[in-house]
Amino acid sequence: MSETTGSTQVGYRILVLWDIDRTLIDVQAVGLRLYSQAFTQVTGQTMEQHAVIDGQTDPVIFHQTARLHGIDTNVADFRGFAEALADQHRRRAEQIRRQGRALPGAAAALAAVARLPGALQTVVTGNVRPVAQIKLTAFGLHTHIDWAAGGFGDDHSARDALVAHALRHARERAEPPDAAVLVGDTPADTAAAHAHDIPALAVATGSSGPHQLRAAGADAVLPDLADTRQVLQQICALAARSGQLR
Repeated sequence: MSETTGSTQVGYRILVLWDIDRTLIDVQAVGLRLYSQAFTQVTGQTMEQHAVIDGQTDPVIFHQTARLHGIDTNVADFRGFAEALADQHRRRAEQIRRQGRALPGAAAALAAVARLPGALQTVVTGNVRPVAQIKLTAFGLHTHIDWAAGGFGDDHSARDALVAHALRHARERAEPPDAAVLVGDTPADTAAAHAHDIPALAVATGSSGPHQLRAAGADAVLPDLADTRQVLQQICALAARSGQLR
């Protein structure tokens, strides 16, 4: 079965791996407040500063932020933090919706990919699973996501391992996808995709501009997701170049 999308004809099943923060949504301001509250709840210290966030996973951010405050942490500490962070997001879901936003074109892009025959969409994100679900649900972006197939910050601390996690789930499907594309806004997203020979579509909606994303090796760069036809054409074109997943 095939579908024509502009100049691209799709006759294969595509796996699209979406980053979340500053690719599909922007909740950075409220997210940092919730992060700070969870950090204080678990460590007993006020969060005066935080580690680099862009492209990092929740366990890495937590452990590095703790070190900036002179705190030694372990896996159990992170589990406690992850529970506290998820609880903060559950209780503040309406605040997230009011103070955050879905980025332009995000909903339309997810819906367009969903119309491709056999397409599978999931997320590869540094967020722990419940936080990822709450964030996307707040903006109605959760309906096309196959949550069982994703890679999350509570699966592993390394972003490329999260891609591996998602690919393993995809290959276990009765009808596995033929090709994959990762969509993200940071050089770390591109590096994680390339670690598994997957092309990366970068969107300049985060702190990295188009030149930085191209320099990092992104296979295609768009300013944002606003032009649905262009997003879909790029995803399909990159998938056509992607190695077989089987």
